[in-house]
Amino acid sequence: MKILAIADIHGDFSHLEDIKEKAGEIDVVVISGDITNFGPSSEVEQLNGVFDVPVFAVPGNCDQKDILEVLDDSEIVNLHKATERIGDFMFVGIGGSSPTPFNTPFELEEQEIEDALEPMFNACEGDCKGNIVMVSHAPPKGLLDSISGDNVGSAAVAKFIDRSKLVICAHIHEARGFARSGDTFLVNPGMAADGYAALIELEQDNVSVSFIEV
Repeated sequence: MKILAIADIHGDFSHLEDIKEKAGEIDVVVISGDITNFGPSSEVEQLNGVFDVPVFAVPGNCDQKDILEVLDDSEIVNLHKATERIGDFMFVGIGGSSPTPFNTPFELEEQEIEDALEPMFNACEGDCKGNIVMVSHAPPKGLLDSISGDNVGSAAVAKFIDRSKLVICAHIHEARGFARSGDTFLVNPGMAADGYAALIELEQDNVSVSFIEV
């Protein structure tokens, strides 16, 4: 499966066509949050018709909470606190972020994040154990979450790393890149507002990542 990972659009959709062209043939698009820059949520409609494959998205902390309603009424699959299956892989989503010092619009307490993820993982592990893709705007604490040497990711998200095959996150613009924790691969595709994305090739026994810049 080929996944085009996009994040942190922040209301600038100008690079998406070039990203799409550079990615080539793909099976699914995953958008890991901050589609808008503090709204308006109606900007989500600019994603309609851009891609001819399924598009899964979670909101980011800079999206207004009413973006969930707009996503539900769009062509985009709202993956926040939801699961979607493609082939042998199950996608599990959680949007927003753990609390920040900036009181941004879409923040969740760590316990709420954990309480949302736990039942979804439990349900998915019945027939997709080892093949779960977690899509989270917030990175797990300790990985792809460093700002000036401080780890600012979500402790709740971190609890589910070893139950995932792949984690696609965002939020920390400076932490664009790839990491690995045990058998789990983690990717922050970077800011789409700056023309960044990532192409992930996901197989049963391997994950490979190439980064896109347009």
